[in-house]
Amino acid sequence: MVEHHLSLQEDTTLSTEHARASMLDTSHMHLQSKSAVRLKEDMKKIAALPLNKQRDDRCQKVFGVSLQDLQQQGLTKNGLPAVVWNTVEYLTQHGLTQEGLFRVNGNMKMVDQLRLKYDRGEEVELAKDADVCSVASLLKLFLRELPDGVITSALHSRFIQLYHDPKNDAEKENNLKELIKELPDANYCLLKYLCRFLTRVAEHHMMNRMNIFNLATIFWTKLFSRAFWI
Repeated sequence: MVEHHLSLQEDTTLSTEHARASMLDTSHMHLQSKSAVRLKEDMKKIAALPLNKQRDDRCQKVFGVSLQDLQQQGLTKNGLPAVVWNTVEYLTQHGLTQEGLFRVNGNMKMVDQLRLKYDRGEEVELAKDADVCSVASLLKLFLRELPDGVITSALHSRFIQLYHDPKNDAEKENNLKELIKELPDANYCLLKYLCRFLTRVAEHHMMNRMNIFNLATIFWTKLFSRAFWI
């Protein structure tokens, strides 16, 4: 009787454990099935979104980002920030004779839309999406929002010292060239590119009314970091 009773207990225990194992296995399979269904549903939702929406969470901003970070993220073209390259190329083709170029502000709503497209990583076609003054304003906005400016804060005091230096202009110019060479490579290349472009703009001053002094007045505040003006 005792042996029979123990045997029944063992059978009951084994049955209980088997039932528990079966329940766990069934639950695990159910969870796997639910996860698979959910994954498929999520993939369908993602596939249904426009490509630019799928990239929103992964894309890095363009405005307000350092030149070095833009390089690391691959957001450059020919060694320059892509937005600078695109805007300067567009303005070279369509804006050199525009009266008041850089002095006349563009449509701010259009500028905000262009900025948002760049920050989202969307394709921007300036010839279709913008006009000359708005593209010029977009370029100024990008330069103004660089965290450490084109001319970095580390060199601010030396630029001020050079400005007040009583030496003759020729010597000042040589010292200025040497000082500019101390900029980080990305900053130096950008400054050189902008200066060449603005020289071309000034060459058309009879039509655009923007000589080198007018351009210097506008871009002086855009090239130095915000810390310079505080």
